[in-house]
Amino acid sequence: MSPRVVIAEDLYLLRDGLVHLLQAHGFEVVAAVESGPELLSALTGERPDVAVVDVRLPPTFTDEGLQAALAARRAVPGLPVLVLSQHVEQLYARELLADGSGAVGYLLKDRVFNAEQFVDAVRRVAAGGTAMDPEVIAKLLVSTARHGPLGALTPREREVLELMAEGRSNAAISQRLFLSESAVGKHTASIFGKLGLAPSDDDNRRVLAVLTYLNAARSQP
Repeated sequence: MSPRVVIAEDLYLLRDGLVHLLQAHGFEVVAAVESGPELLSALTGERPDVAVVDVRLPPTFTDEGLQAALAARRAVPGLPVLVLSQHVEQLYARELLADGSGAVGYLLKDRVFNAEQFVDAVRRVAAGGTAMDPEVIAKLLVSTARHGPLGALTPREREVLELMAEGRSNAAISQRLFLSESAVGKHTASIFGKLGLAPSDDDNRRVLAVLTYLNAARSQP
């Protein structure tokens, strides 16, 4: 069955382009809307497998898209949401991550460089994972405290965890950091242990580790 997706984007050409791109990659677009109220109605009515949401939508072009996504996730816990925006809205991005249920992503429009990158992020979020742009992570964590659950991580383990937050596999992390896959595996096992994540499905523990990492910024100004 094709994954069902709702798209929220106020610019017609971009909205239509997203519709055709996702349809070409096997998604069923059940709604393509241009305003916050339309988005909330579509998300709660259609309950899609994933939503692709711009932050700033009519009527005020401030944060209607993200607010609608947050309201929909309160009504439908765990509803997968991928934010696609030109801006990093730190307060609401943190709130989107705060429930700890995963299935969230935040990409910046001008840093999506090809269709494969974007479609992979949509599929990852639909499957319950995360897809975070490095610039978003940097802004969320610029003042993260060194204490708490992340304080015990080594600098290398924090590098590995940051790349996990971007949605990279162990193989991709090994290439990025010039480490063997076995070394990356040891780092991830150590991260899971230090964050107190009990043995379970590794994909689930990756999501939980990433959420711990990102939620560390929630209380920062």
